Amino acid sequence: MAEGDTLVSVDYEIFGKVQGVFFRKYTQAEGKKLGLVGWVQNTDQGTVQGQLQGPISKVRHMQEWLETRGSPKSHIDRANFNNEKVISKLDYSDFQIVK
Repeated sequence: MAEGDTLVSVDYEIFGKVQGVFFRKYTQAEGKKLGLVGWVQNTDQGTVQGQLQGPISKVRHMQEWLETRGSPKSHIDRANFNNEKVISKLDYSDFQIVK
């Protein structure tokens, strides 16, 4: 497997104006476009959290998107990524919005 194809899993939480601005829908669409799997949901604290899984090169692209782009009406203050680990297989088959 090439270096950029190593499968990784990473948890994320995005802070700022990220609820009520279609952030989850855009996150799901971007994740699917990149061929990633995982999930995204709103939290009671006004943040968006989730998990990404896929080839490390695609996960890095998605992390940058979550930190700097998001949905058109969102305003991202910061993005936290943690629990990154190499995985042997994907735990999900799709990218889901969790209610």
